Parts: sequence; C-alpha cells; structure tokens
Amino acid sequence: MKSKEMADTIIKKLKEHPWLTNFDKEKDTLRIEESSTGKGMTISLPGIIARWENEGDKAVEEVVYYIQETFAAMGREAVFSGSEKGIFPVIRSTSFPSESSDGVPLVTSSHTAETRIYYALDLGKTYQLIDENMLNAEGWNKEQVREAALFNLRSLKHSAKADSVAGNVFYFFNSNDGYDASRILDERILKSYQEKAEGTLAVAVPHQDVLILADIRNETGYDVLAQMAMSFFAGGRVPITALSFLYEDEELEPVFILGKNRPLPDKKG
Repeated sequence: MKSKEMADTIIKKLKEHPWLTNFDKEKDTLRIEESSTGKGMTISLPGIIARWENEGDKAVEEVVYYIQETFAAMGREAVFSGSEKGIFPVIRSTSFPSESSDGVPLVTSSHTAETRIYYALDLGKTYQLIDENMLNAEGWNKEQVREAALFNLRSLKHSAKADSVAGNVFYFFNSNDGYDASRILDERILKSYQEKAEGTLAVAVPHQDVLILADIRNETGYDVLAQMAMSFFAGGRVPITALSFLYEDEELEPVFILGKNRPLPDKKG
C-alpha cells in the first residue's frame, strides 16, 4: 500500500511534465519515460518510502529533481575531449542494468560478487553513465576511461566522521558529491585505515552517498555494522548493497553477518 501511495505522490509531482509513468507493484518500481523520445529510467520505491516517512515531501521533491536532471543529461551530447577531469567511477549493485535505456552496453569493470564498477561523465548537477557508443564516438577505449576515472577519484578531497559503538570504531564518508561509495576504489584510503585499525577492517557501501569503514574490535561490531548497512541501504536514493566486506590483503571479501556476530564468507561468484 505504501508503494502505491508513494507512486501516486510522485506521479502528482510529475504531472506538469510530458512524461509517461508506469507503476510495477510486484517489483515496487516506477518507470518514467519522456513521451517525445521514449528514453526513460526506473526508480526503486522502498528506499524512497523510508526517506518519505522521515522527511515527508522533501524526499519526493529530491526524487523529482533527480529525474529532471537525469533527463536533462540524456538530452545533452556527452563529450570527453576537454572534459577528462569529469570522468569518475561509480559503484552499483550487480543487479543494476548493464545497458543504457537505448540498449547500448554500458562500460563496466568487475569489482566484487555484489558490486560492479560503472563509469560516469560528471555534468555538474548530475552525471551520465558512459556507454560503448560514447567510447567509439570519442575514440577512447575502456582502459583509458578506467585510468582517468581512478586518477580523478584520487584527486577528490575526503574526510570521515568517526563514531565509537561497543568498543568498535566506525568511519563515515559522506561528502555528498556523488562519489562517496566510489571511494571504496581508492586503495590509499583503505590501506591507511587498515594500518591504524586495532581490529579487522570491514567496509560497507549501502548506497551511493556513503562509505562506511569499520575497525571491528569485538564480535558485537559485526552486528552493529550489519544494522548500520541495512539502515543506510533502506534509506538511500541509489541503493547498492546491504552486505558488508572484509578488507584483507588488498582484497574485498563479501561476508554474511549471521545472528550473533559471526561473519561468514559469501560464496557467490
């Protein structure tokens, strides 16, 4: 019922635009398309509902703004030349579409069993995911995009807020620049926090706008991290995964945190 109510609320906000909408009650998604071009996007409602319950219409207004900016970006021709500094990596779930709305393969790299790396051209208020047609038009290859994206990511400023819970220390990266979760790809960050960790370093990227690093010093820390990741995942505009990872030997290993605190390796992938 909440999903239908949320869909109706968003549709009311969109009625002044020439957009077509279709609510899928089974998947809890809302499909929005431009009537003139047929281009569109699909938004997942559960995360928006969680924010709506806490923030009211502000959450809906932000979604509408996000849709407007995304459609505006679709209408602009993306050009790499002269905009190389605007190429960044973005993290998405492996269930995220691997093709654009036009059916063109998006440029991706493997990451973990739960996450995949996409590449985006920053357009200011939003960004456009890079597809193979864009590569061909610019004469670029995937490796060039990957190198540029990682270089630009490392140039971003970052800071974290720390919080101690039950003897464990949690660090939250939340710059709201669109690339907080992407910072999981910056090895310098992960290594520096691993070096100062007194316990095991765990990592979570529940949604696009947060990266959580956790210095797990006792078993309770795993439960706390699992609860944090699930809470952030439910409230994120672009959810990624509620699963956490252990960072060891420069590798990320997805883990399930079951019951009282015992992490088990995720055997997927």
